[in-house]
Amino acid sequence: MNIVCLDMEGVLVPEIWIAFAEEAGIPELKRTTRDEPDYDKLMNYRLDILREHGLGLKDVQATIGKIDPLPGAKEFLDELRSITQVIILSDTFLQFAQPLMKKLGYPTLFCNELVIGENGMIDDFRMRCEKSKLTTVRGLQSIGFETIAAGDSFNDLGMIQASKAGFLFKSPESIQTEYPDVPAYEEFDELLDAIKKAL
Repeated sequence: MNIVCLDMEGVLVPEIWIAFAEEAGIPELKRTTRDEPDYDKLMNYRLDILREHGLGLKDVQATIGKIDPLPGAKEFLDELRSITQVIILSDTFLQFAQPLMKKLGYPTLFCNELVIGENGMIDDFRMRCEKSKLTTVRGLQSIGFETIAAGDSFNDLGMIQASKAGFLFKSPESIQTEYPDVPAYEEFDELLDAIKKAL
């Protein structure tokens, strides 16, 4: 029994933090998991910058409301879901992801949660579990699923390497060079073909 596990940002939708960095005019917020493998360190860095600029959840959500899925992402996801089960495993947060899930046709999403203060500021973040993508893939395997995984960043490598088939998708050249044994694709039809062959 197969299940496909996909990353969200950079794979199905643009990177939320990059879009927000551009809109808010804060280039430091362009840093993502493609640049920083330590997610806790990255999120604390982001929250410090938001506090410094007095920006809260509503400010980030206003940008997210303008983000559309990457061209072809919904069609890819629709076709994939017609042939196998799919879960999106993301290190994003429920408060960020909900409007994007609507635009993708409400796929199943496992993500994390932000802690919002009464003043609307993002006080903290709660991760679902440690190494959430790898832990989830291992959990799925423990209940009888064979996993196929695809993502673009350092935090996807655990689930990619632990799966029976794993792929990099739209990932930076630096990651592709560091992990030459992981097949890398740029187009949705290529990724779809690769997943179909692995099923």
